[in-house]
Amino acid sequence: MPTNILMPALSPTMEKGNLARWLKKEGDKIKAGDIIAEIETDKATMEYEAVDEGTLAKIVVPEGTQDVAVNAIIAILAGEGEDVKVAGAAKVVPAAKTAEAPKPQSTPPKTSVPAPRPPASPTAASGANRIFSSPLARRLAKDAGVDLTRVSGSGPHGRVIARDIDAAKTGKGLRAPGAAAAIAGGAISPSMSDTQIRALYEEDSYELIPHDGMRRTIAQRLSASVQTIPHFYVTVDCNIGKLMAAREEINASAPKDKDGKPAYKLSVNDFVIKALALALQRVPDANVSWSETGMLKHRHSDVGVAVALPGGLITPIVRAAETKSLSAISNEMRDLASRARGRKLKPQEYLGGTSSVSNLGMYGIKDFTAVINPPQSTILAVGAGEERAVIINGKLEAAHIMSVTLSCDHRAVDGALGAELISAFKKLIENPVMMVV
Repeated sequence: MPTNILMPALSPTMEKGNLARWLKKEGDKIKAGDIIAEIETDKATMEYEAVDEGTLAKIVVPEGTQDVAVNAIIAILAGEGEDVKVAGAAKVVPAAKTAEAPKPQSTPPKTSVPAPRPPASPTAASGANRIFSSPLARRLAKDAGVDLTRVSGSGPHGRVIARDIDAAKTGKGLRAPGAAAAIAGGAISPSMSDTQIRALYEEDSYELIPHDGMRRTIAQRLSASVQTIPHFYVTVDCNIGKLMAAREEINASAPKDKDGKPAYKLSVNDFVIKALALALQRVPDANVSWSETGMLKHRHSDVGVAVALPGGLITPIVRAAETKSLSAISNEMRDLASRARGRKLKPQEYLGGTSSVSNLGMYGIKDFTAVINPPQSTILAVGAGEERAVIINGKLEAAHIMSVTLSCDHRAVDGALGAELISAFKKLIENPVMMVV
């Protein structure tokens, strides 16, 4: 029996991906472990390894196809001794984003990855208030941020189907907010619809740039963070005069290779990562993640670092940062940032983490607050180091000051605990020798 090659879930949160490139063509022999395609997620481009052996009988989804659902059929593999032409002629359901969900088969074909769980209904209403919609329409509405209660269904008995969501994204087929509220049981979304927003501007005064997967994921995750996590903030000013002197001395003494290139070049951010990692070890009750069943108290300090990308950002993670030297952290971050900008990170390199650093100091930002990246409970926002007039031992002096703000999840970290964590960070960053003893 032919084997269906399915769109893989390359991370726990992946729901769809883009089929960037096929590395095998129809008729090619394939062995387990062969790289057969490149898949783009919202965060990275990854290689897809075959798990079965056989002959690639048919490519169902051509390269360049976007928004292919996880577990959708992308190709058919003929097993040993099977007729490739017969296998390739097998009827399949297209995997592109406009396809409706396939009907159940009496004898489902063999698949190379587990079948997906059925999607949960996006509405809690029932009876007369229920919105009837296809599973694909619900997924497309969620991805596009379309309120299903405002979409006019064109399917049987008014059912909302995929083409209705496509129309709704351009402002067509949307009910008035009052009608939507009546259907949904009276709840009106506080956000404006696309149609309402565009009505405020002249048609030729703007360019509509569709959101890509990364932008949508960022919007969804940060909206969920602000809406579901009770944030509070604590700020301190850190005198980094000793740090700047130590950094200059360490970089000057770094060994060089035969081409004169130093083995490492420390940045202020490398010290920040190390200081936060050690502070989390000194205040272990703050090195936690909230879950409904209990608190996850982490043994290591896995520190994420926000890296700006065109159209978004990603947060690669320095694992067990408390155990690594400053030079090791520096070189690891340089590698992670480079591969992040090339969208080459693996999911394990940016998922999870116990806290994060967001540094806007290089843009001259004095101080700011950052949004927590769940399931983490804290994030440190770092401003620019600058000379300021301060009182030291009763005298007015110039000092190199850096403001930092810690955002805390109040479900997991109380005010005093957050203050204890940022105080531990301040002691370490102001006395960098403490990071190497």
